[in-house]
Amino acid sequence: MIDIRNLSKSYDGVKNAVDDLSLEIRDGEIFGFLGPNGAGKTTTLKLITGLLSPDSGSINVNGYDIEQEALEAKKHFAFVPDNPDTFTRLKAIEYLRFIADVYGVGKEEREARIEDLTHRFGIFDVLNQMVKTYSHGMKQKLILVGALLHDPDTWILDEPMTGLDPASSFQLKQLMREHADQGKTVLFSTHVLEVAEKVCDRLSIIDNGKLLFVGTIEELKARYAKDDSLESLFLKLVAQEEEAAPYVPDDMMESLL
Repeated sequence: MIDIRNLSKSYDGVKNAVDDLSLEIRDGEIFGFLGPNGAGKTTTLKLITGLLSPDSGSINVNGYDIEQEALEAKKHFAFVPDNPDTFTRLKAIEYLRFIADVYGVGKEEREARIEDLTHRFGIFDVLNQMVKTYSHGMKQKLILVGALLHDPDTWILDEPMTGLDPASSFQLKQLMREHADQGKTVLFSTHVLEVAEKVCDRLSIIDNGKLLFVGTIEELKARYAKDDSLESLFLKLVAQEEEAAPYVPDDMMESLL
């Protein structure tokens, strides 16, 4: 579970990249984080993972405050960034063994998980190649395997399907569903609205650092336009952002009253 309260972050001290955002991502769900370029998605994910420090507000990941208990919090989540940069002078298998060492994954468990995940993503046969020889898509697969290697409770994925081939995208969606069905948490950002519509249990829409909506696809359609596609609803909602009052999720409203 991820609990975010009144989170704000500015890079220049003038405009907030994330503006008083409150959000709860529950156990047992795939939660989609949607928004146009520059909306504040990546900044929010970097705040959740401790890569950035907030100007105000709090972030709690699986019972741990990311500012006060950073090391313990980071043991319990996986993070896949939007750019698959890694150690290019290592062989892929060396990179995965290094990640397993960092998280204290035992020899038998790491071997089993490396074999399973690399087979699912189609890179098992190239694990002895240098990472610098990998294509963008292959690096993305390697980053995903490394992130999931210690089987954390919470997955935080920033545009995870960028560069993946259709088979690997399918495998990732299957893994996300399996993980959530075990009562664990998946938070991912995406620009691919069709994926969000098919995969997400709930989703949020953010623009200019402000939260515009949180809920299910059905709730979004009921509130704005019952028969519209997610794409048309998304475009309408973003277009209305400047006129809309700040959005407060229903489950947050009770605690504010």
